[in-house]
Amino acid sequence: MKRRDWVRSTTIAGTGLLFSRYLAGSDLFRYVPASDFLKTDFGTGFKWGVAAASYQTEGAWNLDGKSESNWDHFSRIPGKIERGENADVAADFYHRYAEDIDLIKAMNFNVFRFSLSWPRILPEGTGTVNQKGIDFYHKVIDKCLSVGIEPWITLYHWDMPQVLEARGGWANRKIIDWFSEYAEVVTREYGPKVKNWMVINEQLSFTGGGYMEGIFAPGKKNLNAFLKSVHNSVLCNAEGGRIIRKNVPVANIGTTFANTWVEPVDTKKKNVEAAARMDAIMNRLFIEPCLGLGYPVDTVPILRKMKSLYKSGDETKMVFDFDFIGVQYYFRTVARNSIIPGMRAKEVLASKRGVPANEMEGEIYPEGLYQILKKYASYKGIRNLIVTENGTCIPDKLENGRVHDKDRIDYFKNHLEAVLKAKREGVNVNGYFVWSPTDNFEWNKGYRTRFGLVYIDFKTQERYMKDSGLWFKEFLKN
Repeated sequence: MKRRDWVRSTTIAGTGLLFSRYLAGSDLFRYVPASDFLKTDFGTGFKWGVAAASYQTEGAWNLDGKSESNWDHFSRIPGKIERGENADVAADFYHRYAEDIDLIKAMNFNVFRFSLSWPRILPEGTGTVNQKGIDFYHKVIDKCLSVGIEPWITLYHWDMPQVLEARGGWANRKIIDWFSEYAEVVTREYGPKVKNWMVINEQLSFTGGGYMEGIFAPGKKNLNAFLKSVHNSVLCNAEGGRIIRKNVPVANIGTTFANTWVEPVDTKKKNVEAAARMDAIMNRLFIEPCLGLGYPVDTVPILRKMKSLYKSGDETKMVFDFDFIGVQYYFRTVARNSIIPGMRAKEVLASKRGVPANEMEGEIYPEGLYQILKKYASYKGIRNLIVTENGTCIPDKLENGRVHDKDRIDYFKNHLEAVLKAKREGVNVNGYFVWSPTDNFEWNKGYRTRFGLVYIDFKTQERYMKDSGLWFKEFLKN
């Protein structure tokens, strides 16, 4: 996941959509969709998956040669993580990967998207490869293949070796060399087995949250560091694609972007322009450079400072022809004008508008996913879209071994309806991945917020399939 709350300052506004009915028996559950659709309506080649990240799930933070990550370090800084928690154990996927992959299979998904931990594979960031780290992901891949699940690998989902973060991390242009070496190692190692690859997860989240607002690792608040991290990550995103193409010629190569549908609070010119600026940062800042369109400097003039970061050839090196683009959508943003420099825009909170929101204060707005898919499909050069993350957090309660998460089921039904609407209108969207298979460590929110289809009792590590998991099991069955 995610979190774009680096542009937010909000209060909890309640949860849930109530657009569909729920009928329950003792152990038999039947869910009536918000609209009449079936799995087959999405097409035979449509990919149904779940998505997870290494730091949020694996635990084993210092076992078998893994070094400290930037998030291991950040989580130990007082006040950075809600309730002072960390992901030292997390969902213990490192030891329970086989059980969790079996649960994914039991829910009838055919794709498992997961990320590799850079500090588990290259503990010093570069140089010596940790064989035990390499072996772990071979076991994960082999388990997926053995049960008929396609492994989709994300190279970077926010956890880098702390030794590199200490040298500037994404704000240091040397990251291009560091990341390239890492990409070379893993694509040569796993390329014979894995054909579906994503380069980077949500550049906006770790650059904005980590280098501008300080709520994510490494906790910096510096405009110049933010701009450097943006440009360097754009270059790495494209270079990562080229490395995958070289080492895995038959690969299906994509990357993922954080998305939110942005609308102005009203039709006043100043608020319409504020929404355009927010849209430029939250939806255009990373996709347009990789398409050869450059940064949206005309809409957000402060981005003109990026030009000073260019070196010879950067305009070309920023571009890569991805096979697919991953859309990651959770909420809508309503904007109004602000005197604060930068975007000069601020969000009108969901709580102020009296609309449904999740536990992390994001408005529940399925129409926004439809609009984002239409928006991205309008770009020349995007051939295929996959919803690589979509989900919601609600206050789950484990009662007699069951979690009755009706609001989450309604969320999925209505967002799937939005995907199908876009697909029926000609948008080339060919996959939907749920965030997430199990509950996990939700970055700066710790363990309080739960997104999983499977409930985890973090004291015992026991797993319990939620009603939402049972719904997908029924919906996706052959």
